[in-house]
Amino acid sequence: MRAEGSLASDRELASERSRPSSERSTKRQRSSESMTTRVQMLFETCREVFADGQAGNVPSPEDVDRLRFVLDNMNALDVGLAESMPYFRNIESGGTPPRITYLHLCECDNFSIGIFCFPPSGVIPLHNHPGMTVFSKLLFGSLHIKSYDWVDIPQDSNYAIIPAHFQPPGVRLAKVKTDAIFTAPCETSVLYPADGGNMHRFSARTSCAVLDVLGPPYSDSEGRPCTYYNDFPLATFPAAAVVAPGEDEDYAWLEEREKPDDFIVVGARYRGPRIVES
Repeated sequence: MRAEGSLASDRELASERSRPSSERSTKRQRSSESMTTRVQMLFETCREVFADGQAGNVPSPEDVDRLRFVLDNMNALDVGLAESMPYFRNIESGGTPPRITYLHLCECDNFSIGIFCFPPSGVIPLHNHPGMTVFSKLLFGSLHIKSYDWVDIPQDSNYAIIPAHFQPPGVRLAKVKTDAIFTAPCETSVLYPADGGNMHRFSARTSCAVLDVLGPPYSDSEGRPCTYYNDFPLATFPAAAVVAPGEDEDYAWLEEREKPDDFIVVGARYRGPRIVES
């Protein structure tokens, strides 16, 4: 004897087969659309937004808003992460800075998607993003971000900075863009080739995860290496620049440096929802 549920299934299957093929196709398409993951939506949006793929070319404001909207609606579960995972535990001892774990989702010539996983007190030191537009979404946790943009002053400018007749060798003047603590849920931050805080440092206040989209990605061969910096207070070189009263803390001197020896990023396999790149 066949179960009642099985008979009902047969009737549904017969009903489905009796539908016109175009109607069945539409139903399958709707089903597929309803099952599209947020990370797949992110990939497809990135592919459209960064279709140009040229360094220094900033997406249109409409495209920036479109990609930001997708990221703003994502959380840790959308990429298969939980705070209990070992990536977010501080296993170092003896004052050694915690290791950062990087989960690679995808990369092509035009963009890359990945996740940085921070244990408490984990730090990504001050670094730049040459010719890139970068979207950073804090998925959970609390993170301090300090970022800078270069100060370039036309000779006829009435800008508050008054460069002196010399600049200290090896350093360059920058203005603070962001110096704040962010706690999820919060809006996606966006930086651009020449503004928005192109040079930034991430310091984890708690365990946290940052979903990063870079367009285009780093490439030594194409002139987009990652450069690291030390930052010094403006008063370090008091004769090199004069600022308006009360604005000293808005500026700093940045000096190129080698990648810090104690900054370690380890790769791990991404185990969240699969991205279909076809």
